[in-house]
Amino acid sequence: MDTGFLFATGIENSYPTLPTGRRIDQMDKCGHYARWEEDFALLSIIGVNALRFGPAYYMTHPAPDRFDWSSADAPMERLRELGITVIADLCHFGVPDWLGGFQDVAFPIHFANYAREFALRYPWVRHYTPVNEIFICASFSALRGWWNECLASDRSFVTAMRNLCMANELAVEAILSVRPDAIIVQGESAEHFAPMGKRSERIAEHWNGIKHLSLDLTLGHQLDAGMAAFLNDNGVTSNDLSFFREKRAVGQRWLGLDYYPTCEHRIAATGRQTTNRKGLGFRTLARSYYDRYRIPLFHCETNRVSDHAVNWLHEQWGDVMSLIASGVPMRGFTWYSLTDQIDWQHALRHEHNDLHPVGLYDLQRRIRPVGEAYRHVIATHQHLVEGEEPERSMGIVA
Repeated sequence: MDTGFLFATGIENSYPTLPTGRRIDQMDKCGHYARWEEDFALLSIIGVNALRFGPAYYMTHPAPDRFDWSSADAPMERLRELGITVIADLCHFGVPDWLGGFQDVAFPIHFANYAREFALRYPWVRHYTPVNEIFICASFSALRGWWNECLASDRSFVTAMRNLCMANELAVEAILSVRPDAIIVQGESAEHFAPMGKRSERIAEHWNGIKHLSLDLTLGHQLDAGMAAFLNDNGVTSNDLSFFREKRAVGQRWLGLDYYPTCEHRIAATGRQTTNRKGLGFRTLARSYYDRYRIPLFHCETNRVSDHAVNWLHEQWGDVMSLIASGVPMRGFTWYSLTDQIDWQHALRHEHNDLHPVGLYDLQRRIRPVGEAYRHVIATHQHLVEGEEPERSMGIVA
């Protein structure tokens, strides 16, 4: 590793399309395109040394085998000058208009070409999230009918899952062909489904199998019981499964876990899901993911609205320190995002232009209390950034 612990934030860069056909680009909504130089200057005030960031894929890949880096070159060069570790986020919930959403069988090939061109363009970038939150993207686009292709069936969900996972792994191969020492930060939502009673145990088990699919396929892990048949029944071939059983970038993978209270669900016998406010918590859930995949973890994304933000930050940071103390390799922590967001409290399903006050800074670029608290956490734990052995860093939690 050429870096120690990463204290990160991110530029919220989702850009799905709604059933109306309108694309919701968070970098536009939150003013980043107009104020990116100011945004990057804010990083040093907090003291973060890493940034989850990527150009809008739909803008930089305007046609097959055509690439337009005009919106990306200057911001990427500025981040390089600042010495920020960029975790390159290449596909964040949307695709260019010329592709047929995540149902398009051509998407994986085109995306792998894009990933290779990105790596060639910015050879100094080492950390990559090729496809962000595959489970959420496939669910919202093809099971819930909210984004992009706006479909709602097992068949369309499995098609999206297959194509997203295939795109991710072909992109990994493409990136490694340019940057053999690349670190792949597989960002995924840390989901858990708990049964409300005995009658819903089987349904919860099925959903927990589904929530593992994106990671099982991309990391070459054995599928949960019944999942191979579920995939086969919905169009995934034996050749596809053979491809996914191969392990790529061995020793160069991190599991980036995104965690919110809404990641934990209670399942009724009818299949109805509600948020489980008394869930396992990040520490327990992260430990279960680590025990399953046995690769380093990165707390890749979390936030709460401003009234709850500071307490939530300290709770999440305390869980990270507890995981380190228990021997789990933790590579970093992320408060997401740098600034407040727009409409994420509606899961970007509707364009209301409502403020979602979860940033380290508000949209006027004024620091929030959670920004001050995060700055204090980072300043207090510089020994982690400098690569001090985890055992020597215990005893300071907040």
